[in-house]
Amino acid sequence: MISVFRKEPFTEKSRNMAWNSDERCGNAALRGAVIASAAALIAIVFSSCKISYTMSGASTTGLKTVSVQYFQNRASIVQPQLSQTITDALIDKCKAQTSLGIVRGLGDVNFEGEITDYSSKPMTVSADAQAATNRFTISVKVKFTNSVDPNNSFEQTFTRYEDYNSSYDLSAVASELTPKIIDQIVEDILIRHL
Repeated sequence: MISVFRKEPFTEKSRNMAWNSDERCGNAALRGAVIASAAALIAIVFSSCKISYTMSGASTTGLKTVSVQYFQNRASIVQPQLSQTITDALIDKCKAQTSLGIVRGLGDVNFEGEITDYSSKPMTVSADAQAATNRFTISVKVKFTNSVDPNNSFEQTFTRYEDYNSSYDLSAVASELTPKIIDQIVEDILIRHL
């Protein structure tokens, strides 16, 4: 069998190739109509979508106000600003994601609770018996009270963590990891309660 190799590029037309766009893609006007129809269908579908929060999956009918009490820090390690940071984050999230008015005192629905854990523990060990990864954990116990519909009231502990390289001290990474963990916890609280 003798093979012939060409040194120049092959430029002949194959049987399944088309030389112009009308042969290859069909009528340009038809293609434009299909694209316009698809865009209109997508616009209709997305314009009918609506995302909203409701209290514990129930209706917010009859609810006008929400209150957030100061979260005390009862963890074994007390980070001074953590209580205020969590309290403020929950208030800000309620303002942003509900139409309920924020009140001091007690609202139609009320959040209160305490920070129960703020810790760092080794997770994985390297070959020389040293910790390779540490886990930074924050837990918040929340009591949610719905005065309009008490059946939707309950207590739950929310825990989130971030892992970090054990070559760093917790104080070196806490300023970066704490806001991430707080955001996750506050989001979990609202998903569960709102």
